[in-house]
Amino acid sequence: MTDPAPLVLIHGHPFDHTMWTPQIEAFSGDRRVIAPDLRGYGANPVLPGVTEFPDFARDVAALLDELRVESAVLAGLSMGGQIVMDFQRQFPDRVRGLVLADTFPAPETPEGVESRNAMADRLLREGMRGYADEVLEKMVAPYADARVKAHVHGMMTATSPEGAAAALRARALRPDYRDLLTRVKVPALVVVGTDDEYTPVSDAEAMHAALPDSELLVVPGAAHMPNLERPEEFNAVLGAFLTRVDGHS
Repeated sequence: MTDPAPLVLIHGHPFDHTMWTPQIEAFSGDRRVIAPDLRGYGANPVLPGVTEFPDFARDVAALLDELRVESAVLAGLSMGGQIVMDFQRQFPDRVRGLVLADTFPAPETPEGVESRNAMADRLLREGMRGYADEVLEKMVAPYADARVKAHVHGMMTATSPEGAAAALRARALRPDYRDLLTRVKVPALVVVGTDDEYTPVSDAEAMHAALPDSELLVVPGAAHMPNLERPEEFNAVLGAFLTRVDGHS
């Protein structure tokens, strides 16, 4: 019997590692759970310039080196999912399973590049609060639990505008991961909230179809952050997936 695979949890934008609190609590009893703050988020300092997705992925690899973790299940939500895809692109031998939640593999459109750069300029000009107020009920559903809303709003307003702007510019430059998904050799779990406006169910279905060995979980009663909005449903399926990966040679 092999040891349980370590679980690496990569947060989205503009959040920090605490967005994974229900999963850290649920899974750290029987396996190693690693949930870092990305560069420019949470407790991690902002560095000058734009940190592109390949850089974020190399940061994760360097952290695993430091922790002496050879391979792991990598889970990412939204931007975190795209960073996980980049990690798969650069370090496929270190991936034992992929969890891609509320994310998508396509590169940015010209309109998207423009709007992400404009939003980056706005955050540097105005700070995070106005943006956080505007997007809160797209990040989580309008009917989400008030405590979940407060947590999400708190993460957004605590994020450094410089870190958030740098990541938005990185998102504008991100590679196309669609072909990569067709070549993934490890089990994958694709998750999406039914009411996610940022990455609709159709995006998740397309990733599920592209991945050679994947399961799809569509979480009812959730928007862009089903791991926080519906942690019981999310954790039940993630737990079963991890058990499967542990038994996968």
